[in-house]
Amino acid sequence: MCDDLGFERLLSEDGFFARMLGRSPSGATREPLYGPDLPVVLLTGGPGMGKGRLLRAARDRFATKVPVIYLDCGSPVHAERAEPEPGARSAATEVLVEAARRLCTWQGTGGSFTFPRLFAGLAVIATGVAEGTPDAVAAEVERYAELPQRQRFRGVAAGDFWRGALLGAIRNLLNTLSAQALGPYSAAVSGALVDALISSLAPRGRTEMARLYGAYPGAAGQPEHGLRDLAADFRAGGEGREVAERFLFRALREDLEAAYGGAVGWLRRVGRPAMLLDHAETPLGEQLLRAVLTDRRGGQRDRVVIVGTARRADGGAFLYEGLPAREVPSPAEFRPADGAPPAWTRRTVSGEGRAPLADGVLLLRMPLLTGDQLREETVRRQRRAGELGGTNRRRIDAAVARLSGGRPHTVIRLAAAAATYHMPEDANDRDILAATLPLPADGTTTERPVADVLLEELVLAQLPVRLPAEHHDQWLDLLTHLSVAHDTECADVLLRHHQRRRVHRLTAHHVAQFLADTGWPGCERHFIGDFGLRQLLVHRLYGLEPDGAAWYADHHLLRDHYTGRVAEDAAPGGAFRSVMTHRMNHHLVSGGVDDVVRHLAATLPGRPGEWCAELLEIAQAPYPGGADTRRRRAQGLVAVDGPALRRTVDQLLHAVWLCEERTRPTGPETARTLAKLLDLLSIMEFEGAGQLGRTATEWSGLAENDQPLLRCACTDQLGRRR
Repeated sequence: MCDDLGFERLLSEDGFFARMLGRSPSGATREPLYGPDLPVVLLTGGPGMGKGRLLRAARDRFATKVPVIYLDCGSPVHAERAEPEPGARSAATEVLVEAARRLCTWQGTGGSFTFPRLFAGLAVIATGVAEGTPDAVAAEVERYAELPQRQRFRGVAAGDFWRGALLGAIRNLLNTLSAQALGPYSAAVSGALVDALISSLAPRGRTEMARLYGAYPGAAGQPEHGLRDLAADFRAGGEGREVAERFLFRALREDLEAAYGGAVGWLRRVGRPAMLLDHAETPLGEQLLRAVLTDRRGGQRDRVVIVGTARRADGGAFLYEGLPAREVPSPAEFRPADGAPPAWTRRTVSGEGRAPLADGVLLLRMPLLTGDQLREETVRRQRRAGELGGTNRRRIDAAVARLSGGRPHTVIRLAAAAATYHMPEDANDRDILAATLPLPADGTTTERPVADVLLEELVLAQLPVRLPAEHHDQWLDLLTHLSVAHDTECADVLLRHHQRRRVHRLTAHHVAQFLADTGWPGCERHFIGDFGLRQLLVHRLYGLEPDGAAWYADHHLLRDHYTGRVAEDAAPGGAFRSVMTHRMNHHLVSGGVDDVVRHLAATLPGRPGEWCAELLEIAQAPYPGGADTRRRRAQGLVAVDGPALRRTVDQLLHAVWLCEERTRPTGPETARTLAKLLDLLSIMEFEGAGQLGRTATEWSGLAENDQPLLRCACTDQLGRRR
């Protein structure tokens, strides 16, 4: 997969990452962005936007020049490592230990790092091991043996004031205590260990320990109290443990900051160290982000560049600390297409209260691929496969552009699947979803439909973080059925039906919230607001049962629901101008074309403006699988009974339907058809007919330029990628 596709500017010699890290990929010095107060950078974007791919590419580009480490906060390995000793470890401590160990082996400019401050905190929480004996504590402390010791290079002295004594003092103490009869978690072990830590240090080391651990909540400047309280809070669990873990993260950053400080650090170190936190929307990642944001809000300063990922466009609800995002000043944001990064300073808060955590964030909006980048990717794939037919390539380009919306991962997968795919000029874009994608598996290559691969990668592999476990097995199926829904009422009808045998059920409100939390955009006219995701789900829905039975069943369910609402004379609401229009939309795509034509022909006279708006709402719908006769029917090549008004409305409906589905090319031919049919209607003898002449000009101009006749958030997204 193309590691840097779409990220060339961000990763360039003078790009955003080079400026944040103070070093270019080639090793040249760059004027650092911001500082000494640094924002936490959050890469925002939903599934398939390449957040993790960008972090890994940044690591690969810069890690030989400056200390950059990549951490996957979504990996279960950290919790698994903590499981054997839950009283002395946690997922948070394990990810910090992993970060420190990697930096202990840094072989770039300035050499390896040591973490005596972090080691001191880890050593005291090691007293919470299950057995609680000195031997068990000693074994736990040995896990961190490399953290406080510098890996020396020939001819280079250690030059630190910790004197390498921390680990040795603790080993001696625990060996002495192991000969004594002590109960589980003896206070003597904890107290003696803290005393050994402090007494083993040189005067400057004790001063540093007092500065850091003396600042622990409730320590009153006494590092002994701070270390004991940290251990007690960690053992207590809950909020106390989170306070202790946050402080350990601070200790790690203080160790990194100390390595850059003073004359020695100034001479030996270059750039800024960085921690790249993938899947930072998970509880572990959110905890780490909250820790550094809280510390920096409180005045703590360090030069560690923190870059995390966020699915939600606002960076995550935790940033606003319970306040509605609309009531909080928006965080600074950077769109790579804008050029230079924006100025960033922490806002000052007037009056009572404090700034929310969002104040310390810079949101980096993950870029969609441009039309040129998309075409280059499809051409590259086709050239590799030896397929470069001009007409077919242009049709593939258009299909990939519409189905992906410029989402990089979707572009890469579709371009790979379509490399040898022949796509007729009049094919539906969704046809390409049946193309197979070669994937490596156990030393061989297997072929899978690209639609299945994308749904697995974009939906199943990226479930909403807070989706209850009892709904994991049905999440994809629910979204598949919801692909035909327009608004919350529509969605709730489908959800009640498809969850009728379950005890725990999701509502449309729940699903909409989970979709937003996952980073999928919304749309005022479609419940599944991302056009590309909706097409994947529509494709899956039609294939769930033979001959599209599941597709028709869902539309019939909604048609019947709105039939009842029409009978109730219910007030309009949601995505449509009227309940009848909503009913006709579902009737159209489930076999009721002739009924819809009769309805439209009967309601046109006397209300051409309202009628055109209703026609667009009815016809903004996907076409079911199977042979598509809409173009021939729009051109009058399919015999239709009835008077001239009805026959013309029939043709116009199918022409508009072609334009509004947005998964087929329209162009000049469809534009001429629209203009011709509307002009025919404008000279017929019914009230208001003449007003349709202006509509003919407007609609044909839009269709000729492949623009939507009825705009919504989905179509605007597609328009930006042209």
